[in-house]
Amino acid sequence: MGGESATRTAPRSGGTGSEPVGSRTGQRLSGLAVALGLVLFLGGFGWGAVAYRPYTVPTSSMSPTIAAGDRVLAQRVDGSEVRRGDVVVFTDKSWVSNSAVVKRVVAVGGDTVACCTNGKLTINGKQIEEPYLPKGSLAEITDIPTVTVPKGRLFLLGDERQGSLDSTAHLTDAAGGTVARSAVSARVDAVVWPMNGMLKRPTGFEALGTLSQPGPLRAVVGLIVAGAVLILAGGAYGPIAKRVGGGRARTRTESPGAR
Repeated sequence: MGGESATRTAPRSGGTGSEPVGSRTGQRLSGLAVALGLVLFLGGFGWGAVAYRPYTVPTSSMSPTIAAGDRVLAQRVDGSEVRRGDVVVFTDKSWVSNSAVVKRVVAVGGDTVACCTNGKLTINGKQIEEPYLPKGSLAEITDIPTVTVPKGRLFLLGDERQGSLDSTAHLTDAAGGTVARSAVSARVDAVVWPMNGMLKRPTGFEALGTLSQPGPLRAVVGLIVAGAVLILAGGAYGPIAKRVGGGRARTRTESPGAR
């Protein structure tokens, strides 16, 4: 009888009948979050590596849009995709041998470029608003004649017009300062160092035709950020669950036992 009584009155540990914090379900969800996060994180980096190339702009000819020494990300594009207002990366041996150059496309094949009317660049008789120029600066270029851009070629200028070695500096070349579309390898989407973000859309060219759409950079960054959040959240689950579970165990231990 004594042994039977002892069995009935022995204290039982609390909570053993319910699933504890840090259970198998939680661990599985944690592992799934980490795995999905890795897929998104690495997928975002992979997509970015395929779609974009980094460049460092060595001069101030694109100031204030891009300053000397700025690091940019440029989407790999075919020259046929380039439109007016795009800031592009190209290579033309008649400009700088084997070096990439960054300039803004202001006219495409068939356009007529003139400067200036009321201090503004004129394309096909339309005055172009260029808010990306340095503050207080006009597009005034004193030594540029009216130029008709040949088919399949581009006319490019720097945003800092007074100091840029652009199409106006190559007017006496056989191509009249223009560059073949095929010379373009990428279109600049953003300045990433310093972190100035995406380039503003060149809306002044909208009256002349469709503008280029931004590349997938925002989606790429979104994938990377979402992946990092999932990885951190999934990895933090174990330590947090252990700490919470330990706190509950201490609370039960410190509470008066049943008598």
